[in-house]
Amino acid sequence: MAKYEYNLDKQHQKGKLHAIERINALCDKDSFYEIYSGARHTCTSFGMESKDIPYDGVITGFGTINGKKVAVYAQDFTVQGGSLGKVHGQKIAELIEMAIKAKCPVIGVNDSGGARIQEGVDALCGYGDLFYQNVRASGAVPQISIIAGPCAGGAVYSPGLTDFIFTIDSISQMFITGPKVVKAVMFMDITAEDLGGASIHSQKSGVAHYRCPTEKDCYDKVRKLLDYIPHYYGEEIVADAKFKFDEKKNAKKIGEIIPEESKKPYNMHDVINCVVDDGSFFEVMEEFSPNAITGFAKIEGKSVGIIGNNPAGWGGVLNCDASDKIARFVRYCDAYNIPLVNFVDVPGFIPGPQEEQKGIIRHGAKVIYAYSEATVPKVTIITRKSYGGAYIAMCSKHLGADFVYAWPKSEIAVMGAEGAIEIVFAKELKDPSRAAEVAQKKQEYITEIMTPKIAAQRDYISEIIEPSETRARIVASLNFLANKEENVMPCKKHGNIPL
Repeated sequence: MAKYEYNLDKQHQKGKLHAIERINALCDKDSFYEIYSGARHTCTSFGMESKDIPYDGVITGFGTINGKKVAVYAQDFTVQGGSLGKVHGQKIAELIEMAIKAKCPVIGVNDSGGARIQEGVDALCGYGDLFYQNVRASGAVPQISIIAGPCAGGAVYSPGLTDFIFTIDSISQMFITGPKVVKAVMFMDITAEDLGGASIHSQKSGVAHYRCPTEKDCYDKVRKLLDYIPHYYGEEIVADAKFKFDEKKNAKKIGEIIPEESKKPYNMHDVINCVVDDGSFFEVMEEFSPNAITGFAKIEGKSVGIIGNNPAGWGGVLNCDASDKIARFVRYCDAYNIPLVNFVDVPGFIPGPQEEQKGIIRHGAKVIYAYSEATVPKVTIITRKSYGGAYIAMCSKHLGADFVYAWPKSEIAVMGAEGAIEIVFAKELKDPSRAAEVAQKKQEYITEIMTPKIAAQRDYISEIIEPSETRARIVASLNFLANKEENVMPCKKHGNIPL
């Protein structure tokens, strides 16, 4: 590694680590090797010709995390504000290109004042080179972005193109235009934290996948994530023997989760944790759209992607944000051949003008597209209810699910009994003398239409199973599908997902 007099104090005074400290916190001890340390800018405008900017403000190199190779870069805010010029951008772009060739993840620590104004269009060229390599790497090697300081303007689009974004409380700032510009253009006073802080992007915008209380926690979580995902396209998922499963305890617990009252909420996390290896569920986008659950887990030590509707969050309904969250996660898992396990309890797509005007049709179509496009093993468990278009969208057999299992008391229908009766027997409902008849029809709808037995008879359900059988069924199904090959798709360049 090149030797420098790193200005650690400047960062420490802000409660932040220096770029080299961040790299060392990420990588295994003494494993990091810097490259392009001698790179310097070539700008001669506004006095830049007299400035020597070490490594042009970004440290790049490679090392190992948990014994496996990674490419890492970290912008140094103490050097020209970490601003990105042409050479700075080229260094990162070339590192990503090498990571593609070497088949390893890329981790970027973003802490920069943005484009180097003195370099003009050359700075924009640096961003363009970087964005291009981000897109080339997508689906080939995982890309992880850590927002460890300001990240503004064009700089936000590199993290925006990567697979996972980590933010840190009181440190991360991410926005297209900062508070000063917002005030000048929109006459609005707002702090950087309220405009684009860690909580904003983890809870409201959905830009961030993880929010961490400290830098240390952030780097620990990045290291943990890398234990769940393949490090390049085509890498086989190897079982991790450290994960265990208490079959007796979980088989008893899973049967007690669903409330007797069909409208009473429960937490789908409880179901998931009774099925996956003990303590292995690692949630993604936990704070965004809590009606949907996405994350990685281990089943018999092997990584799987978990998607679930969560009745404890807005009844588990599908809205615009949940649709985006699910579709994006499904496509990531499919890109890296991570099997999908889906837990369904969904009353439908959310009604009303607010979501219609936000484009629920367009957003919901993303879920349908993502599941239909995915060729990885897909196993679906219907735990309680699955209504209407959401039944189809949540990885039904009609969208290519390999196995669909339903619990005995689950309900599969166009809609719930009350809504159906109000439509089908609207006239009868107006006549009080026919109340008994309507009640009888409602009961018939529940017992004869909503039952999963109908779907099983039509071959839409692979099997109706007891909750205690869920883990065993998933394990057997994934083992059976281990060498799955999808039928040849129609001849085309690529589809056109409704973005």
